[in-house]
Amino acid sequence: MQEHFAINVCPGPILPIPQISDFFPRFHDYPCTPPPPREKKILKEETFNGETGVGYKDGERRLDNDGDREEAIDSDDDDTYLGTLEFTLLFDQENNCLHCTIHKAKGLKAMDSNGLADPYVKLHLLPGASKANKLRTKTLKNTLNPVWNETLMYHGITAADMTTKTLRLCVCDMDRLGRNEFIGEVRVALKKLKEGENKRYYMGLERIAQNKEANNQMVEQGTVVAEEERGRILVSLCYNTEKGCLLVGIIRCAHLAAMDSNGYSDPFVKIILQPDMGKKSKYKTSVKKKTLNPEFNEEFSYEVTLDQLAKKTLEISVWDYDLGMSNDFIGGVELGITANGQRLRHWFDCLKNKGKKVEYWHTLTQQGAPSGDKPD
Repeated sequence: MQEHFAINVCPGPILPIPQISDFFPRFHDYPCTPPPPREKKILKEETFNGETGVGYKDGERRLDNDGDREEAIDSDDDDTYLGTLEFTLLFDQENNCLHCTIHKAKGLKAMDSNGLADPYVKLHLLPGASKANKLRTKTLKNTLNPVWNETLMYHGITAADMTTKTLRLCVCDMDRLGRNEFIGEVRVALKKLKEGENKRYYMGLERIAQNKEANNQMVEQGTVVAEEERGRILVSLCYNTEKGCLLVGIIRCAHLAAMDSNGYSDPFVKIILQPDMGKKSKYKTSVKKKTLNPEFNEEFSYEVTLDQLAKKTLEISVWDYDLGMSNDFIGGVELGITANGQRLRHWFDCLKNKGKKVEYWHTLTQQGAPSGDKPD
């Protein structure tokens, strides 16, 4: 009985102490070939006339054209569901307006730590100066299914623009303390939109990939267009036979070139009826501060007979006001018998339809730009 209760205290063979490497797989085929470096995907951010963020690699950030910093999301998430955007477009050719109604978005990707986002939508017309044609909705807080029902309008859009322009709609997340984050975008070629058609779109947000060569080509094309276009101005002409005078209305400008370091201008308009008739031939509007789409709605009168008017030329120039310095010339247009195209047509319509106000949009150019304008 006693030997059954005996304890065997023989230590037996001595075993080696386990090493931490014993718990991990070993590879003996040295030297091993390191894995190839991971390729970086490039996110599509087309650039036209200074719009920053041309293709962002993983972890890179960009400064948006309106001063809002937006952080590019890791491209590993490119294939994930980003949400959908619902909006309506309407082209009013009679008034040269493009109506963009942003209805709502659904299922947006969560961008904040609380699992929600503070989304807003930015619109750009491409190609073109980004500051001049940027529109933006209000920001809605803490939601992945925002409902804006907000209508934004582009003025001075012609039928020719509709054949060449593309509307870009970007959905971003607003961060007051940090950087605004880019969620996704959609693009619509406006040539597919018929005049007077109220077309509703349901589109999934995406990050469009593009190669570097295509990106650079788009930048060059955008720069060329931006150099040609200085903005547009809506002018009304009316010859009043009862008072024997020409009424010139400066209504508004659209998509003006930015002349100041803040990316905006302080525009005003000067008009001169040539040949010069002294002080009575020169007028100027008020100055509109920090805008590229000013509304003036100012009217000026010239006492001139109809026979004399037919021989005259109306010079219209848009300037950027600089306090204590020479004002910067933005662009100009001449209306009269020596003009051509739409400018000549506008002048003839005014002389032909006496007593009727005739409105036309005109593209500003740098032709005949004066060297400078001294402050008054």
